[in-house]
Amino acid sequence: MTNPAADAPFPRVYFAGPDVFFREGRATFQRLKDACSALGLEGLEPFDGQLDLAAGESGDAFAQRIYEGNAARLRACDGVIANLAPFRGLEPDPGTVFEVGYAVALGKPVVGYHVAHETYAARVARHTPCTTDPDGTVREAGDGSMVEGLGQRINLMLSRSIGLADNAEAALALLRQRIARA
Repeated sequence: MTNPAADAPFPRVYFAGPDVFFREGRATFQRLKDACSALGLEGLEPFDGQLDLAAGESGDAFAQRIYEGNAARLRACDGVIANLAPFRGLEPDPGTVFEVGYAVALGKPVVGYHVAHETYAARVARHTPCTTDPDGTVREAGDGSMVEGLGQRINLMLSRSIGLADNAEAALALLRQRIARA
């Protein structure tokens, strides 16, 4: 008689982040897959990391294929780790942020990593001229817009909906715990 639990697949973890844009992306995904295996997880790299533009295919058609493939992988996974390092500015990659929101909306546990330990407001103030109101509100000097504060390391919609870890390995370990509790 076989053990049904032994035949069950490992929990699947989707890798969100801008890693697909870097030359070393494939190596990064393999390292993450190896780390997943060591924890009894299965790693799923973004679909676009495995695609090439088909002959005669338009950019719109290719983009749609990427979107549909990544959305399907997000629906099929048990949890997500997200590289939230600043990408082309002070904020994480917008596609990654979309994937995090999509996963959260689906009820999937998400853990982000590569988020600086300083507050978001402190990071903005280092890069953009800012003023501080008497009540402590930080504002951009140019247009007076408020810089989100509240002591969060990243936008509160992210920091309050997901877990945060220092690196991918720590994110995988935390995600494994959260999947086990679910």
